[in-house]
Amino acid sequence: MTRLSLLAILPLCLHGQPLPPGQIIDQVICNSNPSQSYALYLPSNYTPARQWSVIFAFDPRARGRMPVERFRAAAEEYGYILAGSNNSRNSDPQATAAALPAISSDVAARFSVDPNRVYLAGMSGGARVALGVALSAKSVAGVIASAAGYPDSKPRRRVSFVLYATAGSEDFNFYELSKLDQALETPHRLQVFDGGHGWPPEEVARSTVEWLEIQAMRSGLRPRDEALIASLFERRMAGIRDLTEGAALCLSLGHMVADFEGLRDVAGLRTQAAELRRQKLVKKELKLAADDLEHEEKLMIEISTLERGLDDPSTRASSLQQLRRRLTEVSRQAGSPDDSPSRRMARRVLSGLRAGAAEGRKDPQYRQLLEELRPRN
Repeated sequence: MTRLSLLAILPLCLHGQPLPPGQIIDQVICNSNPSQSYALYLPSNYTPARQWSVIFAFDPRARGRMPVERFRAAAEEYGYILAGSNNSRNSDPQATAAALPAISSDVAARFSVDPNRVYLAGMSGGARVALGVALSAKSVAGVIASAAGYPDSKPRRRVSFVLYATAGSEDFNFYELSKLDQALETPHRLQVFDGGHGWPPEEVARSTVEWLEIQAMRSGLRPRDEALIASLFERRMAGIRDLTEGAALCLSLGHMVADFEGLRDVAGLRTQAAELRRQKLVKKELKLAADDLEHEEKLMIEISTLERGLDDPSTRASSLQQLRRRLTEVSRQAGSPDDSPSRRMARRVLSGLRAGAAEGRKDPQYRQLLEELRPRN
C-alpha cells in the first residue's frame, strides 16, 4: 500500500493530523464540544470499508486511558474501537452528563461504527453511568459494569441489553453485584477476580469481550463464526477441566450451558451440572456461599444502624463504643494471614466503610477509628 492510500483510510483528528490505528491516543478532542475529549484505540487493521463494534468507557476519575489500556488487547483481537472519556468523573455530574453525547457523536462522525454493536463500560461510579444510560436507551447492545451496579442499586429481573459484571474478591460492592447476578434473568455474567475495587485485569477484560462476541452471535448481531465458536468453547472447557471444587464446577458448567445454548450441543453439560447440583457436598458449598452473603448483608445493616447513632448526641458515645468493639472483630478477621471467605468479607466491609466516610461522613473520631482498623497486609 502506498503512503497516499494509507493516509486516505486514516481518520483525521481535530487539527487534520491522522489518528494512527494500533496505538493508544491519549486525547482526541470532540469536534462538537471541545471541552470534551477521550482516549482512543483503533484496531491496527481498521478500515472504513467495514463497520466496527465500539466500547465507550467511563472511569470515576476521568482516567480515559485506563479502560482503553485494559481492553486494548481484546479490542485488537476482536475488532473493537475503544473510547474512554477524559471528562466523566464522580465529582462532576455536568461533565459526566455531557461526556457520552459528545464522544459518541464524535466517534460516529470519524469512524465506521456498527450502530447495532454499541457497548458501554464503566467502573464504580462510571459503571452506574453506563448502566443508567443503557436502562434509558434502546440502542445499547451491552454493558460492562465493573465494581458497581445500577444507579439506584436495585436488582432487576430483566434488562434490554446483555450485561457482564466484574468485581474484585475484596471489592466493597461485591455484595451489590452478587445480588444483581442472582436477580437478573436476561443474559448476564458476573466474574470475580482476586483484587479490590477497580477495573478488571487484562485477562478478565479479554473474557468479557469474548463473552460479548458469543452473545452477539447468539442474538444475530454478528454472523456465526464456527471456528471462533469452537475456539472459545474449547478455551472455556480447558479452564473448567482444571476445576476440582464441586460448586465451582457446577456453576461453571451452568454458565457454559447459558452462553453456548444454540451455538453448540450443551445437553451433556446440562446433565452434568444437574447431577452435580444434586450432590450433598455441592449443596453444602452452595449454601455456605449463600450464607456468607447473608451474613455480609446483616453485618452491613448492623453497622449502618450504629453509624446513624453517631448523629444523635444521646446515643453517640454508646454507638461509637459499639462500633469500636464490632469493627475490631471485623479488623481481626481482615488481618488474618490466611485467605478465606471471612477474610475477604471483612476486608470488603472495612473498605466500604472507609469509602463511605471519605465521601460523606465527616465524623473525625469515626474516620480515625476506621483508619486505625485498616488491614495492613
